Amino acid sequence: MARTDTVLSPEPGAPPRKRGRAAVGASAVAALGGFLFGYDTGIISSALLHITPEFHLSSGMQQVTVASLLLGAIVGVLVSGAVTDAVGRRRTLLTAAGIFTVGALGCAAAPDDAVLIAARFVLGLAIGTASLAVPAYIAEIAPKESRGKLVSLNQLMITVGIFVSYLVGYAFDDVTDGWRWMLGIGALPSLLMLAGVFRLSESPRWLLTHGRPDEARAVLCRTRTAEEAEREVREIEALAAQESKIGYRDLLRPAMRPAVVLGVVVAATNQLVGVNAVIYYAPTMLQQAGFASSAAILSSLGIGLVNMVLTGIALLLVDKVGRRPLLLGGTGVVVLALVLLGALYLFGDGQPASGGLLVAGLCLYIGAFAPSLGLAIWLINSEIFPTAARGKASSFGNVTHWGLDFAISLTVLTTIQALTPTGLFWLYAVFGLLGVGYLYRKLPETKGRSLEDISASLRGDRSPV
Repeated sequence: MARTDTVLSPEPGAPPRKRGRAAVGASAVAALGGFLFGYDTGIISSALLHITPEFHLSSGMQQVTVASLLLGAIVGVLVSGAVTDAVGRRRTLLTAAGIFTVGALGCAAAPDDAVLIAARFVLGLAIGTASLAVPAYIAEIAPKESRGKLVSLNQLMITVGIFVSYLVGYAFDDVTDGWRWMLGIGALPSLLMLAGVFRLSESPRWLLTHGRPDEARAVLCRTRTAEEAEREVREIEALAAQESKIGYRDLLRPAMRPAVVLGVVVAATNQLVGVNAVIYYAPTMLQQAGFASSAAILSSLGIGLVNMVLTGIALLLVDKVGRRPLLLGGTGVVVLALVLLGALYLFGDGQPASGGLLVAGLCLYIGAFAPSLGLAIWLINSEIFPTAARGKASSFGNVTHWGLDFAISLTVLTTIQALTPTGLFWLYAVFGLLGVGYLYRKLPETKGRSLEDISASLRGDRSPV
């Protein structure tokens, strides 16, 4: 039996303001998974500056240490796609919160790099699970007029987590065993998430697709009027009746293929423009450009701040401006920034012509990425699939995201040695151009449309806009 005395709202039929606060409250609790995602992926960039000399890591082992988390994320996505559809979004979030706690404490206590790599793999399991379950949960409890803003709260919390990780890295830069504190502090927000998720209801859409309509109506009425809730119940039931038996093989059939391909392309473009090369290795790149350790982390703070602020602005615009303008326009600027960064290294004979210009170029890059591809990877993959298949179908985009993230993190330093920084940045720019070209032709506007209507339009049953 799902809980209904929850964060979502005091009582069914509450006034609009309380219904709005209820949806925001539930989304904020779930989005703690996004904060942990950002913190645990971002903190390694600062910690690595101290782990490398302590454990005598080569460039290859630095990459393995970073990438072990991403390998865990791939496994987490592969497993959680079916799990979230089988046991529910809420139980999946509870499990992720528990694994976050275990992984953070394991990293902090690691006596050597082998244990650290294993603990980061465990953290990756939680991150992969949260990357799928958090957007799906928020998309399914949010009213359609605020769905884009609330789902994008997850991305905002990812950027907040990254920014906080840089703050913590700077604070503990000169502390003995500071890197252990950096990694272990991640256990605190995971415990907060664990406590908060206990008070959440299950997703109403999941309840409906598992034969529990009365519970689903009760949950929907906490964030919708009775008429809106009943209309949404009918829409979900009609579509779920057609799609209740969907398996992974069915996702490759013509009716589902356009949505699956779109989800994969959004995820691939998100990674192939090299964002995590910047997130994971910015302090290392800056240190190689002549910055001291503390100055490199401090400069990364500026990059993280731009990422967070621009994501917050996009959060206010996404349900007004729409997904397409933000995604396509922002990605175009990302490509331009990559070209400029490559040129900066080219004219500096393998080193940036100016450290200040390098930081400015990275800020331009991340500032364009945040409201476009940064927002789109989770928002689009939470909106384009039918209810009964969302957990399984969105795992294609998630696996693509984490698989490419793993490959990039495992090769950034060696690719720079092979292609030079200029070649690396320009390669990412080419991938960005290819991605934005496909999305211009295939991405529908999803602003203000029901999830069922979006799904039908991608199958060709309704108008795409």
